[in-house]
Amino acid sequence: MTGWRARIARATRALAAAWLAVAAAGALAHSSSNSYLALEAQDGRPVLRVDIHLRDVDLRIDLDANRDGQVTWGETLAQRDTLIDWQRQGLAARSDSGACTLRPRDLLASERGDGLYLSTAFDLDCPQDRLDGLTLRYTLLFDQDNLHRGLLRLDWAGQQASALFSPDQPEAALLAAAPGAWPVLRRYVVEGVWHIWIGLDHILFLLGLLLLAPLQRERGWVGRWAARPALRPALWDVFTVVTAFTVAHSLTLALALFRVVEPPRAIVETLVALSVVLAALNNLLGWFALDRWRLAFVFGLIHGFGFATALLDLNLPRAQLAIALGGFNLGVEAGQLAIVAAFIPLAWWLRHTRFYRWGVVGIGSLVIAAVGSVWLLQRLGVVA
Repeated sequence: MTGWRARIARATRALAAAWLAVAAAGALAHSSSNSYLALEAQDGRPVLRVDIHLRDVDLRIDLDANRDGQVTWGETLAQRDTLIDWQRQGLAARSDSGACTLRPRDLLASERGDGLYLSTAFDLDCPQDRLDGLTLRYTLLFDQDNLHRGLLRLDWAGQQASALFSPDQPEAALLAAAPGAWPVLRRYVVEGVWHIWIGLDHILFLLGLLLLAPLQRERGWVGRWAARPALRPALWDVFTVVTAFTVAHSLTLALALFRVVEPPRAIVETLVALSVVLAALNNLLGWFALDRWRLAFVFGLIHGFGFATALLDLNLPRAQLAIALGGFNLGVEAGQLAIVAAFIPLAWWLRHTRFYRWGVVGIGSLVIAAVGSVWLLQRLGVVA
């Protein structure tokens, strides 16, 4: 009995330490920093609308005047001129006939699934009122956050297009011939790799499922499982988990992108956080643990909807939709395989050690569960 009490005490201390660590680092929660741009006609004139999350604006311009930790719309309006000047510095447009002028029209607030956004509308005045060969440049927030992206949707004079601005590609040529399949495919392969690498919730879910691969399932707690004597069963374990996850998220990514099924984002993000917690806790059940490939498939369906949010905001034209889907999915798989290739050799090398069974699997699973729990509480609105 004393031994069990000691183990429970050690586990409790480890879990408490994990909670303290992740609570102090709540900013690690996966939340993409995106701005949304739209170029369309209003009253027969081209209007560029830019939506930026107030949280992101506050990184650049101190909006919280009373220092209460909350940014209100009144505090935002008090700095209207500063905000417009700042946006003008990070936006530029040029057509074949010369540089275009951005004239502010409205400064509004808009609500999206992840919070309140600053919405600014600019009339786009180009020489001779011509938009032929239009090129748009977007550099807002790139110096503060190199993960930031600007997502543009264009609907003008019967043409539809989309563009994605990043620190590496801050300019986009618009109102030109549609790009060929290869540039679109290549661009979204890169974005797929990038999305999986910055998506800490996706990474922790996958790692949580792979922790037990180098160990041989036995009765009792996982800390007493023996190392697998042969590599082939471990690789088969990895293959089944990764394949189940891939098939599942590819299916729901396609369904969401073609708008067959569109679950609310808040529910998807909450379930993604829950999947991280359950995958980690499953490792601690020992002999009673569920088959991890089944968990990979069930929650892979949820993660696929999460991946789709990165593409849905672009409102891609139908002609580019299948290519973008294929490229993004290939990128996600490439990024995923890179993580597996980095983790499995190290895990295999350490599999005989108590450090791996107790430290990496035991304590590591507790830490992953704690991180996921913090995300879950945040997405449920229980904690800030």
